[in-house]
Amino acid sequence: MHTMSQAPTFNKPSTPSNQGNNQEEQPNLQQTNSEHEALLPEREPRGPPNAPVVIFCISCITFIGSYLGGLVTVSVPQISSDLHLSPGVELWPVSMFALGTGCTLLISGAISDAVDSKATLLAGCFLQSVSSMACGLAQSGTQLIIFRIISGVAISLCMPSAMSIIAEQFPSGKLRNLAFALMGSGQPIGFGVGLLLGGVFADTVSWRWGFYSAAIANTPVLLLSVWQLPARTSKQQGVSWRNIFFGIDWIGALTASAALALLSYALAVITDNVSKIHESSTIILFCLSIILMSFFAIWQGQQEHRSRPTLIKNSLWKNSAFTCICANVFLIWGAFNAFEQIANFFFQDVQQLSVFSTSVRFIPVTVMGVLTSLVTGMILHRVRADSLINWATILSSLSPLLIAIINPAWTYWRSAFFAMCLNPIAADVLFTVSTILIAGMFPAETQGLAAGVFNTVSQFGRSIGLALVALIANGVTDKYAQSENKESPGALMVGYRAAFWFLFAMNIASLVVSSIGLRKIGNVGRQRSSEV
Repeated sequence: MHTMSQAPTFNKPSTPSNQGNNQEEQPNLQQTNSEHEALLPEREPRGPPNAPVVIFCISCITFIGSYLGGLVTVSVPQISSDLHLSPGVELWPVSMFALGTGCTLLISGAISDAVDSKATLLAGCFLQSVSSMACGLAQSGTQLIIFRIISGVAISLCMPSAMSIIAEQFPSGKLRNLAFALMGSGQPIGFGVGLLLGGVFADTVSWRWGFYSAAIANTPVLLLSVWQLPARTSKQQGVSWRNIFFGIDWIGALTASAALALLSYALAVITDNVSKIHESSTIILFCLSIILMSFFAIWQGQQEHRSRPTLIKNSLWKNSAFTCICANVFLIWGAFNAFEQIANFFFQDVQQLSVFSTSVRFIPVTVMGVLTSLVTGMILHRVRADSLINWATILSSLSPLLIAIINPAWTYWRSAFFAMCLNPIAADVLFTVSTILIAGMFPAETQGLAAGVFNTVSQFGRSIGLALVALIANGVTDKYAQSENKESPGALMVGYRAAFWFLFAMNIASLVVSSIGLRKIGNVGRQRSSEV
C-alpha cells in the first residue's frame, strides 16, 4: 500500500529547478564518457568535419599546377614555333617556371607560417588563375616566359601552404597519410592529363586552350576553397606584423632565394645550349650561387647559435634520416621529371610520333601514379618506410633501363609501356613518406616552412636533373654526329640513350642512400598516443 502511494512521486515530472539540475548533470556525464572514449587505443584521430572536401580542394590545386607542367612539356615544339622561340630558349617555358618556383619556396613557406596557411594558399590559387590565362594570351616568347615565372611563384605559394593545412588540421594517423597521398596523387594525374589534353589541343584548336582550360578549372576550385578550407584554430588566429617582420629569417630567405635563382638561371642557359657552360657569364653565375649558398649555411649556423629565427637549422643535417630523405627527394624527383622530358623527345624526335600519339603513351604514368599514392597512404602505417622506399626505387630504376636498351623500331607494348608504368612509383612513394618525415622534424608552428624545404629540394632536383640529362644527351649527340645531321633520329637516339643510362645511375644512387641512411626509420605515419 505504501508502495502504491509512492509510485506517483517517482513518476512526478521534474520541476524547473530539477530540470536545471538535470541539464547540468548531462554535460558532466558526456564529459565523463568522452574522457573514457579518449583512452581507447583503437580510436582513430579525426581531421576537420569536412575532411573529404578539404582534401579534394588541395588535391585539385596540386592537380592544376602539375597539369600545366604536362601541358607545356608536350607542347614545347608548337609553342616555340608559334612564338618564334630561338633554339637557345626553347625550353625556357619549362625551366623558367622551375626558376620562379624554386627560388621563392622557402619565402612562401615562411610567409604561410607567419600569416595564415589558408590565406597564402588562396593567394597562390588566384595568382595561378591569372597567370594561366595570361600565358594563353601571350603574344611573344618574352611574355610567355614572364607569365610562366609568375606561375612558378603561384605554385610556390600553393604547395607549402597546402601541405601545412594538412599538417595543422589532420592528426597523425591513417587519415593524414591518406591526405598527403591524395595530394601527391594530384601530381601524376595532373601531369598525365596535361600531356594528354596538351596533345589534343596542340593538334586541334591550339596549345593556348590548355592554359585557358587551366584558368577555367582553377576558378571554381578557388571559390570552393574560400568556402570550405578551414581557418586556423582560435589560438593560431590573428596576424602579427611583428612576427612577419621579425619572426622570419628574411636575410636567410633572400640569400637562399637569390642563390637558387642564379643557379636555376645558369642551368636553364646551359640546358638549352651546352656550349654556354664555358662562357664567363655562366661561370660567374655559378660562382655567385656557390658564394651565396655558403653564406646561407654560415648565417643559419649563427642564427641557430643565437636562438634566433632560422629557415633550416644546420643541426638538422646531423640527423641522418633528414639528410638522406632530402638526398633521395633530390635524386628521385630529378630522375622522374628528366625521364618525362627525354621520353617525350624520344617519342617525337626519334619515333616521329605526333603530339597526340606521344601524349597517349603517358597515360600509364597517370594511372600508376594514382594507384601508387593510394596504396602508399593506406599501408604506410603498417609497412617499414625504408623497405617501401627501397622496393619502389628498385622498380622505378627499371624504367630508364628499359628505354636505354630499347630498339626504336619496337612497338610501344614491348618495352616503353612498362617503362612508363614503372617510372612514377618511387617518386609517389617518396612524396608521401618524405612529407610526413620532414613535417615531423619541424615544430607545429613552422609546417609551411617544412613543406617549403621539401618542395625546394624536389624543385632543385628537377632543375639539376633536367640540366644534366640535357648536357649529356646534347654532348653525346654532338660527339657522335660530327659528320652527319645532328637532328637525325639516329644521332639523337645515341644522346638520349646515354641520358637514360644516367637516369638509371641516379636511381641506383638513391637506392644506396636509402639502404644505408634510412634503415632505422621503421614505420612512419602512425597515430601518436598523445593524439589518441
